[in-house]
Amino acid sequence: MEDLHNNINIKRVISPVAETGTTALVGQIIDRQGYESLEYAIATGSLADADATFTVLLEDGDAANLSDAAAVADDFLLGTEALASFIFSDDDKVFKLGYKGNKRYTRMTITPAANASAAFVSVVAILGDPALAPTVNPPA
Repeated sequence: MEDLHNNINIKRVISPVAETGTTALVGQIIDRQGYESLEYAIATGSLADADATFTVLLEDGDAANLSDAAAVADDFLLGTEALASFIFSDDDKVFKLGYKGNKRYTRMTITPAANASAAFVSVVAILGDPALAPTVNPPA
């Protein structure tokens, strides 16, 4: 039986943060080299502002610093950015967005709007289908 534990690598994208304004939360660049699949998991905590919205954007490119970044075409998404985005009433939920494109690097950005109170958010990237398994633990 195949196990998930030895066939994934998890990367920090956005550390748990309490965003109290409308500054975009720009995630770490994720390098897909050696992995065939990628899923982003977005976790919310308390979202205190009564009218805040949080819009998700996924970009990809071939340059390590993403100087060539472009919004990912919908054909290369598993799910949609709209379904991964969230609003003030989405306390304590998890959202996901997958990538099936052919670019090596990706980056997720979450942009709050109408947010004046603490909004707790974190994001991890789950890399799967490794070229070499088992993957290391703890993840590298």
